Amino acid sequence: MQQEQLQKYARLLARIGLNIQKGQSVFIGAELDQPQFVTMVVEECYQAGASEVYVEWSHQPVDKLSSNYQTLENLSQLKPWAKAKWEYKAQNYACRLFIESEDPDGMNGVDQEKMSAARRAIFPQVKPYRLALENRHQWCIAAVPGKAWAKKVFPNLSEEDAMEKMWQLILHTSRADGDDPVAAWEKHNAELDARCNYLNNLGLKYLEYKSANGTDFKVELNEDGIFCGGNEKTLDGKVFNPNIPTEEVFTSPVAGKAEGIVYSTKPLSYMGELIDNFSLRFENGKVVEAKAEQGEELLKQMVSMDEGAGKLGECALIPYASPISESGVLFYNTLFDENASCHFAVGFGFNECLKGYENYTDEECKKRGINESMIHVDFMIGSKDMSIVGITKTGERVQIFRDGNWAFEI
Repeated sequence: MQQEQLQKYARLLARIGLNIQKGQSVFIGAELDQPQFVTMVVEECYQAGASEVYVEWSHQPVDKLSSNYQTLENLSQLKPWAKAKWEYKAQNYACRLFIESEDPDGMNGVDQEKMSAARRAIFPQVKPYRLALENRHQWCIAAVPGKAWAKKVFPNLSEEDAMEKMWQLILHTSRADGDDPVAAWEKHNAELDARCNYLNNLGLKYLEYKSANGTDFKVELNEDGIFCGGNEKTLDGKVFNPNIPTEEVFTSPVAGKAEGIVYSTKPLSYMGELIDNFSLRFENGKVVEAKAEQGEELLKQMVSMDEGAGKLGECALIPYASPISESGVLFYNTLFDENASCHFAVGFGFNECLKGYENYTDEECKKRGINESMIHVDFMIGSKDMSIVGITKTGERVQIFRDGNWAFEI
């Protein structure tokens, strides 16, 4: 992969993903797969005005060893050094960039019950810092190739060829393979914003989903809910792009107001393992039945992590004719696969999907219907024949998706 194009991608993450302002602190989370690229990103962050940039390296095999050898009691403690890092990030509203490259199967064989119990124990210890950062700092999730991930996606290619192919795909689907990725994203954000404006002017009350695979589902939307997409803003007006790539227009529905069954259309990579060919049945807004051909026990653990884990936190609309879908590649990575397909997320919802959310406390947002949970897990349900009908507050039925794609032009 040409270094010049990688430098443009690094600049995109710093300038559009995080939109770093002069004097801001930046924390980058990355695996050991692409140290040269991470170095490029660090330089771009400094050139954008960062006062300090810290890289928090991780290595999945080490994480697996820790999960296997450490006691549950030890894994359940937020250590003083970890607490100090959270405090520093929260006090400084630090920008955070997460660069994914993990092996989709990298945590196979760990004790998932043990890991779930540890996450439940850690969550309340971390929650105050997460709330302090929510909507007050810029963050972004992006990706680079890892060798194991590339071979998972392209098992018939050599390691070198698989890595090169992954770079090409990541840059293409992230709109970072052209002469000016920043300009490409400014145009893309404007198009997503136009979609949001159209939907927000409809006054929707419900969304109905139907597919030939058996999906038959109805979800209630918040009375003051809005659709968001593309870039977002912090409470003090800093614009950033939390996901690169992204194709979605999304909202957070009313927690506990959903009925019917949905079938997955792509595998879900969760906790380092795959869940595939699964379905979730909802009654009174909560999962009452979870089935899967692969990873069923992990799926059931996921939707029972806490009271809100079996309720919806997000409805995302993505056309079947998206760049990721049209690539024909299954990435085994939620950041990419969720942007190839309409999806839902179980777990926490987004306060910013409420009109005027900045005037409410977090607790007030929850009372207004935003779901609360320690998890947020996207799973893909879009199909080539998917139909989505919106029902307005006056009872009018509006076709939102037809045959898997938008039913309206902008």
